[in-house]
Amino acid sequence: MRVAVSGYYGFGNTGDEAIALAITRELKQQGARPLLLSNTPAETARACGCESAARMNPAALLGALARSQVVLSGGGGLLQDKTSARTLSYYLGVIRLARRLGKRVVIFNQSIGPLSEEGGRKVAAALRGLRVIVRDRGSLDTLRALGIEGELGGDPALLLSPTPGLTRDPGRVIIAPRGDVTDAAEGLKTVTARLREQGRQVTALAFMPEQDDAAAYSLGADEVLSTRDPQVALDAIASAGFVVGVRLHAVILAAAAGVPFAGVSYDPKVQGFCADAGAPAFPTTFDPAVLCQQALSRTAPDWEAVAGMKARAERSFTRALAP
Repeated sequence: MRVAVSGYYGFGNTGDEAIALAITRELKQQGARPLLLSNTPAETARACGCESAARMNPAALLGALARSQVVLSGGGGLLQDKTSARTLSYYLGVIRLARRLGKRVVIFNQSIGPLSEEGGRKVAAALRGLRVIVRDRGSLDTLRALGIEGELGGDPALLLSPTPGLTRDPGRVIIAPRGDVTDAAEGLKTVTARLREQGRQVTALAFMPEQDDAAAYSLGADEVLSTRDPQVALDAIASAGFVVGVRLHAVILAAAAGVPFAGVSYDPKVQGFCADAGAPAFPTTFDPAVLCQQALSRTAPDWEAVAGMKARAERSFTRALAP
C-alpha cells in the first residue's frame, strides 16, 4: 500500500522534518510505502529513505496522489489561515483533489486552527465525511464548533528516539526561540542571563536557521546550535536537563526524550500540547523570574499523560490505515 503524505515538508523546518521522519518510519513498520509531498523532494527522499514528489508541481502532485491508495493530510498545523489564506487553500486543495480521485483521505495528527469564519466554513466543507485525527484536545473543540467529529491522536514526532548512549547534563538548559515571535525576545534574554548567573549552561537551539539564527545568537547563550536535522536536535535535547521552547517541536522532542520542559505559547498549538502533557506554558510576555525558576527546579510535565500521548500517536497509524 502506497501512502501519500501532505505536509510542510522540505522547507528546512526541523520540527516538520521530525514529523516527516517519524511518519515515514511508522508507515514502514506498518508495511506501507510512504510518499512524501515536499518542497525539495530529492532531499526529503534521502533524509527519510522514501519516495517523494514535488508538492507544487501539478503533474507531480497529481501523479503522486493517483498512484497512492491512502492520502494523509498532516501532521502539523496545516489547516489554519493565521499564516495566510493561500496556505489553507493549498492543503484543502490537496484534500479535495485526493477525494475526487477516489482516494481514502485521513486528516492525520494535525492541530486545527486558528481559523477565520470563512476559513472555518471551508474546512468544515472539506472535512465532512473524513476520518479526522488531531494531536491535541483544543483541536477537537475547534472541530466540534465546526460540526465535525474527530478523534485524539498525538504528534508523530513523539515516537522518535534519541541516539542510544547519550549522557544527560542536568545543568544544561536548551532555549529554542522563534525569530518571528519578537515579543518574547527580551524575556528570553533575561532568562538566559539569570540561568547563566546560577551556573547553568545555556544552549540556544535554532530549529529553522534562516528564521531563528538571529534570535538564537541574540540570547547571549553559552553556545548556539543551528540545525535542520531532527535527530541532531533530538539528541541535543536528550542531553539537557530542561527545555524552554517557543518552537512547538522543541517541547515535543523534549517529551519524546523524557526531558522536563516549558512552552512559550505564541500559538494555540503550543498551549494545547503543554496542556495535554501537564506542562507549564507561558504567554509571550512572561515574567522571566517565574520561567527561570521553572528551569532551575526542572519542573516536569505529567509523564503519565505524555505516555498516553505517545500511545495515541502510535495507535493513530493503525487507525489511519484501517479501511
